[in-house]
Amino acid sequence: MDQDGTQRAGGQVRDTTPARRMRELDRAEALRLVATVSLGRLVFTQHALPAVRPVNHLVEDGDIIIRIHDDGVLASLVVPVDVPGVVVAYEADVIDPDTHLGWSVVVTGYARPVTDADEVERFAELLRPWVAQPMAGALRICPDLVTGFRLEAEGARPASAALGRS
Repeated sequence: MDQDGTQRAGGQVRDTTPARRMRELDRAEALRLVATVSLGRLVFTQHALPAVRPVNHLVEDGDIIIRIHDDGVLASLVVPVDVPGVVVAYEADVIDPDTHLGWSVVVTGYARPVTDADEVERFAELLRPWVAQPMAGALRICPDLVTGFRLEAEGARPASAALGRS
């Protein structure tokens, strides 16, 4: 069977993809799911073109926090305090490679530097760099648009229904 669920036997093609459905997530569930993983992808503009970097993160009060180092490409996202920020997207997901079930969330909003020294220090304790470079600051992504979906097996009940909530 191919990865796309197509079985080829004796020259015949047969679709064996299990029945799945895609369910849209509401904002609260989408942000809750992003908070359950530590890695995502930051999408930003570099030299007038889209660029993507994997980064670790945490979610705090509905905002996504990432750390940056002074000489890295993400330092270009730091803007003066009187500027609203730089528009970015942040994507995180968990998709099982065998069943193709899971979820994906994209957050779009403004990235702003964290300016409070105590917050920067706290984030330094909570977000350890994955590379051997000292991190000098942090960015807070304030979500304006949150979209997400869950790929579920057909007939699966949404988690809220399974818990007796609507």
